[in-house]
Amino acid sequence: MEVDVIVEIPKGSRNKYEYDPRLGRIRLDRMLFTATGYPGDYGFVPDTLAEDGDPIDALLLLTEPTFPGCLVRARVIAVFWVHDTHGPDAKLLCVPATDPRQLHLQELEDVPMHQIAEIWHFFEIYEALAPDKSAETRGWEQRGKAVEALEDARRRFADQRTATTGTEG
Repeated sequence: MEVDVIVEIPKGSRNKYEYDPRLGRIRLDRMLFTATGYPGDYGFVPDTLAEDGDPIDALLLLTEPTFPGCLVRARVIAVFWVHDTHGPDAKLLCVPATDPRQLHLQELEDVPMHQIAEIWHFFEIYEALAPDKSAETRGWEQRGKAVEALEDARRRFADQRTATTGTEG
């Protein structure tokens, strides 16, 4: 399954940027309190609403970082679950859909084990030193569960839009 991902945070960055939908801009939210950078470009899938009240998160595996605001067509290959201060938080694992270097990455088991471990480790510690924040890793699920989480987030977004506007679509 392919989706559009809006990048908020480039790979390797310790700056936590967040999209501000009210302003239509990306703002610096904070800097990570740990000495580690994001293991891939990090952003969200537009027109979704995850269980934490934000668009569903996506981590893009790519060879070079992009930039905040970059729109990337991506292929969903798995989901990583974190439970943070706002509840369950799905992180879709994606690769750029048109990158020939990533064509072999279709499922979680196609990703090198060390890279999977690095991602797990990042989400285990990235909030560790932040005041009033916590994150507990829950683990990986395959592409089918990732697609379910994405479809649930799209449905939640559509339901919220209908409730807000009183119309569908």
